[in-house]
Amino acid sequence: MKPPPTPRLAAWLMAASLLLLATNLRPLFASTAILLPELTQALGLSGAQAGYLTTLPVLCLGLFAPLAPRLAQRSGIERTLLLVLVMIIAGSALRGVLGVTGLFLGTGLAGAGIALGNVLLPSLVKRDFPDRAALLTGLYTMSLVGGAALAAAVTLPLTQALGGRWELGLALWAVPGIVALAAWAPIALRTSGRSANGRHILPVEGLRRDGLAWAVTLFMGLQSALAYCVLGWMAPMLRDRGLDGTEAGLVTSLSILLQVAACLLTPMVASRFRDQRGLAVFLAASATLALIGMILGPRWSIWPLAVLQGIGQGGLFALAVMLIVLRSGDAHVAAHLSSMSQTTGYILAACGPLLIGVLHDWTGDFQATTGLLAALGIGTALAGWLAGRNALVRAAVVQDPSRIAAQAS
Repeated sequence: MKPPPTPRLAAWLMAASLLLLATNLRPLFASTAILLPELTQALGLSGAQAGYLTTLPVLCLGLFAPLAPRLAQRSGIERTLLLVLVMIIAGSALRGVLGVTGLFLGTGLAGAGIALGNVLLPSLVKRDFPDRAALLTGLYTMSLVGGAALAAAVTLPLTQALGGRWELGLALWAVPGIVALAAWAPIALRTSGRSANGRHILPVEGLRRDGLAWAVTLFMGLQSALAYCVLGWMAPMLRDRGLDGTEAGLVTSLSILLQVAACLLTPMVASRFRDQRGLAVFLAASATLALIGMILGPRWSIWPLAVLQGIGQGGLFALAVMLIVLRSGDAHVAAHLSSMSQTTGYILAACGPLLIGVLHDWTGDFQATTGLLAALGIGTALAGWLAGRNALVRAAVVQDPSRIAAQAS
């Protein structure tokens, strides 16, 4: 019989599998965005319908996030993440069949799986890597954004290589999920579904009455609204300015690749400061002003502004995830703060790409969206200033077994 891995090797295998899983949490958004003009033409989508398509997965992130702690209470984090991968694989594949119906159903199914993964991964970092939380948060967010960058760069060339068949270009993103499933399944299946060794998430009380928790929630939501405007609309914005599809995808990919670097560095920088207020304001200003400049500025400035935008946007996302870890006293509080911030935050974030689509439909260009982007940037900076203060959220873990059972039912 093969001996079990040593604790150190098991930790490294867990970390590597976690990062592979995280890589699958963003290709859904970028692959849809980069093919949006082709989808609109092939399926006859209106501007509003295109807005609904880019908004749907973001809305799913908010609607399904509350289920994550409950599922983890019943089955454990590892097995819930196994379900996450199955949903992403099935949803990604479904986008390539049944026309408009499959496109929307598959996007919704994969979005629901991503919602569960978003909530549970920060809690897993807090639980299993408490002494390396900044490093693992950076690597996790880097992998997550890296998946989006890869999708932005290769989706259109792959689709063109497949004879312009957009349905194959979208469905192919089930393949990385299958690879991650093969790596994660042994970890999940080794974990007893009803073990009492701390693998489950316990309920907490008082979180929604805490002002700091709401500041973290608003910061997550507003920076996410900016992020999904970038993921959903940067490529169409650039194509509207006259760039061809391949160049627009490369600019978007460059911006997202810079997000990868910012995701790795920001948590380590943030952990060195007593608080993170100034960093939050700086990153919000960089991401917002650069995005507005890409819409209104001269064409020669698009590439350098994409660099600045990527650094700001990636830093904002990594900081939002890091604040969930820094402001939580333990893994149980982190899971529920993650759920709260992503439930409310992503429902708020869904308004961003939807309003971009509506404004573009009304005016015929993207210049009218700059006021909305400026408002999102100012709101993000204010929320980050409040969430960045050095304190812990006030929430108590419920230890009464009868109350735990009641809340899990």
